[in-house]
Order: sequence, then structure tokens, then C-alpha cells
Amino acid sequence: MHDSTGTTSTDPKLRFWRAGDTGPRVLLIMGYRMRGIVWEPQINGLKANHQVAWFDNRGVGESEAGEKPRWTMNDMAQDARAVMDSLGWETCHLVGVSMGGMVAQELALQSPERLATLSLIVTHAGGYTIEKVPTLKGLRAFRKVGRPNLNERIEALKSLLYTEEFLATVDEETLAERMKKRIGMPPAKTTAMGQLNAIVRHNAGRRLKHLQLPTLIIKAGRDILVRPSASDRLRKLIPHSKLVEIADAGHGVTFQGAERVNQALAQHFAHSLTAV
Repeated sequence: MHDSTGTTSTDPKLRFWRAGDTGPRVLLIMGYRMRGIVWEPQINGLKANHQVAWFDNRGVGESEAGEKPRWTMNDMAQDARAVMDSLGWETCHLVGVSMGGMVAQELALQSPERLATLSLIVTHAGGYTIEKVPTLKGLRAFRKVGRPNLNERIEALKSLLYTEEFLATVDEETLAERMKKRIGMPPAKTTAMGQLNAIVRHNAGRRLKHLQLPTLIIKAGRDILVRPSASDRLRKLIPHSKLVEIADAGHGVTFQGAERVNQALAQHFAHSLTAV
């Protein structure tokens, strides 16, 4: 079982990867500024029984940025659909984290026939609500993540994503490798601004009532970047959705709570009545 890679023929061209030979098809969409490989805990946890694909968002890692100085969630949803087309996938289970969850909402609203299930991890519905605004502690850490000094960026990212209790117990070498993958190849400022533009303009709230897909919402109870109440709001807005809370995790729940996240995802896929 070897990972394979490819590039879409679209403009911009996007680099994607795939792992796993059999089982349901799963497409993972990463969050703000981060490369697709940050999904590694989920890739490794799911690939034995699933076909898992991930990609670098436009302007990030090995994907082109394109000509647009700013873009929308609609543009990024089209990017994700282009990856599905390049993989030859008519349908898949769609999973998005943080900004990637916003992209996933848009794709689900546009092309529900292409999806078997939807999974939204530590994300929000957008609009003019307090849920989309980080806590004061989260805002302070978020600002520091963009500083020139690498060590300052790493420390800021740690405090933004993980709880103090987790940082006190996690293996330092494993975490250092994780941080390197997160910020080792930072995107250009134009890409960061393009993504921020899409996040600020994201507003799916009034449309989510039309979703009929089986939807899983994963909430991190200690999140300071996307308030936990944002997941509660999504649960109310999306019919047929269910919420799983990982109470002790911060925004970096895909790493801190990897086993619980992977278990919740696998169960969600398995319970879907739609064959993929």
C-alpha cells in the first residue's frame, strides 16, 4: 500500500495525494495556511480500511496560487471538486477542519449528490455571530503566529492549538515534528490574505437547513480559535446532524484527540446508507 500523488489540470493546479487501496473514499480538506499533510494522524488512522485523499489548498505547499489576489469559499469548493474529478471519484465522504470545514460546507451545498457524508471539525457557519470570533486569548496567539521569528511562531501556534495540560504531557519530539509540518513551508502573505478573505466572507448559516447529508460535527471543548459554541450552532442549523464533543481538546483536536476523531469518523462513514 503506497501513497500516490497527482496534480489537477485546473487553474490553479493543485497537488493531491492518496493512500489506501480499498474501502470507502474519503477526501480531507485542511484549514488556514496549513498543508494537507497536517492530516497525517487521520491518514494513518484511516488508510488501512479507507481510500484517503488530501491536497494542498491553492497557494499552499505544492499547489499553485492562481491569478486571483482574493478568493471565496466557492472558489475553494471548486478546487476540492477538481481534486475529486482528478481522482476519478464520483462520490466520497467529505471531511473538513476549521477553514476546511467552511469549504466543505460550501461544496456540500453546491454538490450534495457528490457526497455520501459530511464531517465538520472545529469550524463555524459564518455570518455575523460571536461564534466566528476567537476568544481574547485566541486572538493574541493568532496575531503572534505571523511573527518573523520561527521560535515565536511555534510557541504561539502551540498555545493557539493545544491546552496547557496536553502540552505538559505530549512527547516533545513528536510535537516538534508536527509543528515543523505545520509551519515549515509557510505560504506567501498573499495566500494568507486570500484565505482570510474567504473566511471573513463565509456565511452559510441560512442555507444549511437545506442539507440532507448525514453530517458529523466534532467539537473541541477547549478551543480558543473557533469557539465551541460554533459547533453547537452548526448542530442546530444542519438537519440530521450529530455532534461529538472532545471536551479536553483545543483547536488542534485532529492531533490531540486523533484516536477519538478517527473513531468518530470511521463510525460515521460506516453508518451511512450510501455506498461509496
